[in-house]
Amino acid sequence: MSTDLSQSPRTSPLSAADIDEAARRISAVVTCSPLQHSDRLSAATGAQVYLKREDLQSVRSYKLRGAYNLLMQLSEAELQAGVVCASAGNHAQGFALACRSMGVHGRVYVPAKTPKQKRDRIRYHGGDFIELIVGGKTFDLAAQAALDDVARTGATLVPPFDDLRTMAGQGTIAVEILDQLDDEPDLVIVPVGGGGCIAGITTYLAERTTNTSVLGVEPAGAASMMAALAAGGPVTLEHVDQFVDGAAVARAGTHTYAALAAAGDMVTITSIDEGAICSAMLDLYQNEGIIAEPAGALSAAALMEADIVPGSTVVCIISGGNNDVSRYGEVLERSLVHRGLKHYFLVDFPQEPGALRRFLDTVLGPNDDITLFEYVKRNNRETGEALVGIELTSASDLDGLLQRMHESEAHVELLEPDSPTYRYLT
Repeated sequence: MSTDLSQSPRTSPLSAADIDEAARRISAVVTCSPLQHSDRLSAATGAQVYLKREDLQSVRSYKLRGAYNLLMQLSEAELQAGVVCASAGNHAQGFALACRSMGVHGRVYVPAKTPKQKRDRIRYHGGDFIELIVGGKTFDLAAQAALDDVARTGATLVPPFDDLRTMAGQGTIAVEILDQLDDEPDLVIVPVGGGGCIAGITTYLAERTTNTSVLGVEPAGAASMMAALAAGGPVTLEHVDQFVDGAAVARAGTHTYAALAAAGDMVTITSIDEGAICSAMLDLYQNEGIIAEPAGALSAAALMEADIVPGSTVVCIISGGNNDVSRYGEVLERSLVHRGLKHYFLVDFPQEPGALRRFLDTVLGPNDDITLFEYVKRNNRETGEALVGIELTSASDLDGLLQRMHESEAHVELLEPDSPTYRYLT
């Protein structure tokens, strides 16, 4: 699923000159991140694929760019009043480091789903200059808590994406890309949350290149920019999947939407399944040794599903590497389900001696593995229902497994990943 902007007006709230100025302003603090050629992804797509390694910033994401650019432009009075931000984690780390570097006291509001690893890094980068506050279950509730703080205390808000100064800072990634390549890229793939990064990059490339296209990628469970494009302006999603926490935004920014609308048909926005994102995370780790967080792997995941022109030059923004190791169990699980290698069943078979053994002997293939077996209830003397998780060697083995289940004495129900029962039981 994707949305283009070919019929959109071309009036941008931001300019390439703003971004060039931001690049000069933040150069003393922000690292020029490497542009790394990927042999694996180039071979898989037939293109020349480069990874823009924003995960190698000192705060392990590009967010330092926007936060520092904004703080550098505040007046002394605004700084003295204190500064506040809301963030899913990465913007807060950039904000925290900028505050400590400038000697400014700030407060950070994060949603409850922000991983512990990110919370610990916020405290590390900010030191005594940062107070960390949990502001609700979702990013949008944390953002509202930050707004309430500003109204109550008179502090200055430092938005994570919907501010021209933040957007200009994020756009400096594009300045570096053009400096690092001999020729302009054909395609730049950018992760999308609230839209600050893609708005800045697209604005710069629209003015400084002739044929470069931009592909923005949102997680399927938080496609707020696609919803905005469909509605002709930002709208609030009723539900947001918090798994891709760095891009789990229920409402795209007003300024970021306007910047993308101004770019017209040079930019397309698409969404991608969270399971595909997990597979990309694992591939980046196992092949390139890159520890990408879910949002950081969005571009690599989209690359594998996009219609890439052979011989073209493609840049994927690896936007962040703040991933908590404790999440890898869920990452692996989602990847296996997405690739058709992990399935769950409700199995109802006679509770009699040998029933389970017959099920194992007659239904499982030689390379199938039971990863979960748990009785749901045992209130009937003759039958019992069990939740069974089975991992396959190949997705093509599922048809044979289902056929053997159909022919067995047990009644078997395949649980679909998008069903309420599946979400509840797993």
